[in-house]
Amino acid sequence: MSDNFLVEFSIEFAVKIVKLTDQIQGKGVLKNQILKSGTSIGANIHEANYAQSKADFVSKLQIALKECYETEYWLKLFSKTNIIDANIYSELQNDCGKIRRVLISSINTTKEKYIL
Repeated sequence: MSDNFLVEFSIEFAVKIVKLTDQIQGKGVLKNQILKSGTSIGANIHEANYAQSKADFVSKLQIALKECYETEYWLKLFSKTNIIDANIYSELQNDCGKIRRVLISSINTTKEKYIL
């Protein structure tokens, strides 16, 4: 999967997160948490494309990865507390997992290639 896939897919994921939070009634603090982490993934991936160095590139992707893990936590919490149904949880969890796997691969490849 290319970096372009990662940029576009993370934007699509962020759109889904924004739409999800728009549909949830109440739960302001929780909605803000998943909104921040879920949209931050793509923002950091986008920012990585304009990194000042390979080390900066890896750093931005690592931040995106951390936000991905945080988003997975919020999705699980939302599912277990019935804030979202199982189908929505499954779709978003799968999307987040795809992003996570590509991020891990990109980070590892860049580190190996440039010996960071």
